[in-house]
Amino acid sequence: STSENPRKEGLALMLDDGTRKSHSMAENTAFVSGFFKGIATQSSFANLVTSLYFVYEAMESEFENSSDVSVKAMDYSELRRVSTLETDMEFFYGPDWSRIISPTKATTKYVARIQEIGKSEPELLIAHQYTRYLGDLFGGQMMGGMASKSLGLEPGQGTSFYQFGDIDDAKAFIDEWYRNLNKLDLTDKQKDAIVDEANLVFALNIEILEELEGSPFKAMVMLAINSLKEKFGVQ
Repeated sequence: STSENPRKEGLALMLDDGTRKSHSMAENTAFVSGFFKGIATQSSFANLVTSLYFVYEAMESEFENSSDVSVKAMDYSELRRVSTLETDMEFFYGPDWSRIISPTKATTKYVARIQEIGKSEPELLIAHQYTRYLGDLFGGQMMGGMASKSLGLEPGQGTSFYQFGDIDDAKAFIDEWYRNLNKLDLTDKQKDAIVDEANLVFALNIEILEELEGSPFKAMVMLAINSLKEKFGVQ
């Protein structure tokens, strides 16, 4: 029944459907190859995590300052990422990291969008919560593991962002999140606008990945080599 699977109704269904349909093969390929570029070298991965720091810092500031009831309802402390990203920043850049880092062109554009809707149409921030947090929770463990393996990092080193220590059961948590999403008091026009915004968020993320230097092929080769080493117990 739909009560068991909240993704089969309401805004949850609209978002899942509306984002899946608009993601072309080219966009999905750009996203995947961009991530592989990101894990090709430690410097490209540090750049990716730095961009994410600026994005989440903007997002979570807006959630904090928002008085919008819907945004507040979907803002779970367990999902917040800024403190984990600060840990990763310190790993990559040392204790003075905040004086060293600066946002890229694509990151600046992404942050400006978050700040713009925070002021004018705060309910659109739900699209940012949906696209980033749920994507992180769905794929984070796998992506963090691939980054560690490709770059030869110890588990958790520079990949704190991908670990959700306060969420024991990701599937149960996501179902609960979707249930609450479906309870929000939003007009059809607002719901359509949230779906459009979620597609824009996906495009903004691809732009960040496309800025990264590095070879996706190199990351795939390193992943394969390190996986084989692991399998045969070779150091």
